Amino acid sequence: MTITQESARRSVAVKTAEAGDVTLNYYEAGSGSGTGGGLPLVLLHGGGPGASAWSNFGPAMPRFASSFRTLAVDQPGFGGSDKPPVVGNYYRFSSDLVVRLLDELGIERVHLLGNSLGGGTAMRLALSHPDRVGRLVLMGPGGLSLNLFHADPTEGVQRLMDFGGDPTREKLRAFISTMVVDQSLVTDELVEERFADATAPGAQDAMRSMGMSFWNPDTAEDGMLWREAHRLRKHTLLTWGREDRVNPLDGAMVALKLIPKAQLHVFPNCGHWAQIEAADEFAEITTAFLSRHVERSR
Repeated sequence: MTITQESARRSVAVKTAEAGDVTLNYYEAGSGSGTGGGLPLVLLHGGGPGASAWSNFGPAMPRFASSFRTLAVDQPGFGGSDKPPVVGNYYRFSSDLVVRLLDELGIERVHLLGNSLGGGTAMRLALSHPDRVGRLVLMGPGGLSLNLFHADPTEGVQRLMDFGGDPTREKLRAFISTMVVDQSLVTDELVEERFADATAPGAQDAMRSMGMSFWNPDTAEDGMLWREAHRLRKHTLLTWGREDRVNPLDGAMVALKLIPKAQLHVFPNCGHWAQIEAADEFAEITTAFLSRHVERSR
């Protein structure tokens, strides 16, 4: 199934809503079909330079919208959302704002699908607000990816940090190259789009504020979600690219061991962006997993 950026945009509505004092931008498609207990699906993107809901999930949205009411949210500090200073650890800061967004939209319960940084946000939301979550899909998630054998920071994280000091297109291309196995996906157009977003007004300050929430000793430990993984009681699908150079595959082992209802799917010849490099298979496996959810009275 081939979906272009242009065809995806035609099927998606761009909206904003208030989440407390912060305005969040989001993309919406589909009306739901009863699949997965009829719960909407919220997509939460990763945190690299120029990341946004659309850059991570735009072409994937039509695949999910055929089964679910699908909302892809620009997390605070990214895309078209406000870029306030981060208070506390970013995962908690963002997840609390996503809950406020759901309140504003009158949505009680959702399935969550999070990539990298968005995986950490999804995990924190499920731990802090378990009554708001059905099932979880976590793609090479931050906070849960405890590297057992790889260096820390990993190659991808190091290149992300290199970009922040003195942003250039060359540094951004080097970072994006760690996201995928198929280097033909690292196009000049993609680099230009991401560079424009990464250097937009407020974007660099937002990235620094987010980054400091993981380095500051007063807030960093709250982001070590692997310490709390045993408390998660949701059915959880961990997905990983076998060649992930940002959160390598060995990082999945602790989460797989600790989360009682976790399962793991590994995509071969795939990096950190399974939703892009293995688009059809990723959508098929994810939809099948979410479809097994049955809503029960609480």
